[in-house]
Amino acid sequence: MNKGRLEAFSDGVIAIIITIMVLEIKKPHDVSLAGLIEVAPHIAVYALSFIYVGIYWNNHHHMFHAVKGGVSGPILWANLHLLFWLSLVPFTSAWMGENHLATVPIALYGGALLMCAIAYAILAQLLIRHEGRGSTLARALGKDGKTWLSIVAYIAAITGAFFLPYLSLGLYAAVALVWLIPDRRIERTLHVS
Repeated sequence: MNKGRLEAFSDGVIAIIITIMVLEIKKPHDVSLAGLIEVAPHIAVYALSFIYVGIYWNNHHHMFHAVKGGVSGPILWANLHLLFWLSLVPFTSAWMGENHLATVPIALYGGALLMCAIAYAILAQLLIRHEGRGSTLARALGKDGKTWLSIVAYIAAITGAFFLPYLSLGLYAAVALVWLIPDRRIERTLHVS
């Protein structure tokens, strides 16, 4: 299958995910500053989740830009696996935003982020196997330490949600900040090739 169809489908699903997230933001009941402060947790969680979905969209785009050929059935399923976990981000975001520092919503949010990271790693490995160990993508991603560090941070945050919810939120934000710093590995490798 042509990789363009997979990319177009993924772009559409991600656009819908972002739309659902913004629709989940509750409007203030009051037209005062106090009313806005009441919904501030929803807006903060939306912003963090928007950043995460944007990071996945950006990295997905770069990863498929490095793919030279078509895609196989396992790659299609791995991509759907990633999109499934991303599609749960609006639900976990809304639940966490409504319940502020409740441990289970914070842990579930981390669970969704953890599964997104694992699904992305699986997709990357299948693409590398499909393209070959000497491919542009394989050279660009290397050992992919940021992904593995993120997975460890998510596990720590999920565990910490039951003891220190603020620490968990801090870890989620820290991982997002690490990925916000542009990852130029693929771009650098494409320009060298």
